[in-house]
Amino acid sequence: MNNIVLFEPEIPQNTGNIMRTCVATNTKLHLIKPLGFKLDDAHLKRSGVNYIDKLDYEVYENFTDFMSKNKGVYYYFTRYGHKPHTSFDYSDTKEDLYFIFGKESTGIPKEILKKDLEHCMRIPMSANVRALNVSNAVAIVIYEALRQQDYNDLLKDEPDDVAHKGKDFLERD
Repeated sequence: MNNIVLFEPEIPQNTGNIMRTCVATNTKLHLIKPLGFKLDDAHLKRSGVNYIDKLDYEVYENFTDFMSKNKGVYYYFTRYGHKPHTSFDYSDTKEDLYFIFGKESTGIPKEILKKDLEHCMRIPMSANVRALNVSNAVAIVIYEALRQQDYNDLLKDEPDDVAHKGKDFLERD
């Protein structure tokens, strides 16, 4: 199972966007306190739109609390990582994968990263940008994992129901 972990997120709009991505990808979201906002924040709800009620998420008191309750492979995203996110094999759908992103201002603490340098990675980018927006980084990484997993059970066509236009929309006059 794929999991997104936000270590001490600070910006509600980013977390709201990530919530929406998690719902779209059937990915569980883990939030590690302290949070820089309240979960009922209006900005968070606006970014997550009307999908938050479909979100599978859990909140933890700290990183130790998170680790004690979640076993699997941890991947850490940091601008100091030496491996690109595409250099790992995420294809085993029976394995619990945790993609961990740090807070917007300072990232994941060095003390945490140093314990598992093999799983520290970086999304390649030019020297003109220090880091990507965390919600963009989450989307890039979760879709790489899903691509390697052949997108699991995600829909590859627009559904045929009242809320959608259907898979043959482009072919219709």
